[in-house]
Amino acid sequence: MDRNELISLAVQCRGEYFRILRALRQGTLFPGTEEVPQNCLTILDKEYPDRLRSIPYPPFVLFYHGDLSLLKKEAVSVVGSRKPCSYALEATSALCHNHLQDKVIVSGLASGIDARAHLSAVHTIGILGCGIDRCYPAENKELIRRLAKEQLILSEYPDNCEPFACHFPFRNRLIAALGQEVYVMQCSRRSGTMTTVTEALRIGREVYCLPYRWNEAEGEGCNLLLSEGAGFIDTEMLTEKKNCA
Repeated sequence: MDRNELISLAVQCRGEYFRILRALRQGTLFPGTEEVPQNCLTILDKEYPDRLRSIPYPPFVLFYHGDLSLLKKEAVSVVGSRKPCSYALEATSALCHNHLQDKVIVSGLASGIDARAHLSAVHTIGILGCGIDRCYPAENKELIRRLAKEQLILSEYPDNCEPFACHFPFRNRLIAALGQEVYVMQCSRRSGTMTTVTEALRIGREVYCLPYRWNEAEGEGCNLLLSEGAGFIDTEMLTEKKNCA
């Protein structure tokens, strides 16, 4: 199978990983009648990042808009709640402006912490859980459009694919894999952020968490992870580095 056939299959299967896998195993290949999208990166391409190639379910095709060279740079993932407290938002801005300013910031283009991380980054990669042509959530429409022009957005899902709920936990494995470290700014014990952390730990990524007071419900997931051995996001990481004269 060549790359165009693989792209055509991914489009016909609406980007659904296990449908593509089943078709490949069964040899159920359908002649494509649609035009093959041009902005695609396939697992057959030499530019395909090793960070994704080595995970349990590497995407067969990634649809993209923007600057693919960002995949070659050192990257970290920043994740957290869609409804964060002001402490988490301020810490996210400080972390990205200071400790992570020389890294590409990977996140999921969701509301809350994801959006703040993208906005605070010099270079950033956003990963969608819907068709590459969709602006979801709608409130981040301008952010998504800006990243598509100036940075990089990726999706396993081709045009016109709805943002189904099942896409997002599976999407999170890509957020975990593309970053060499994962920074958790706020999360509950059961959340999409925790699925990203689970994926990160499965593939051996270091996880760092923002600490909260013991009785702050907003940070119970972060405190749990810290108690289990995650690294601390400390004051030094959030403070601007000053050059010594």
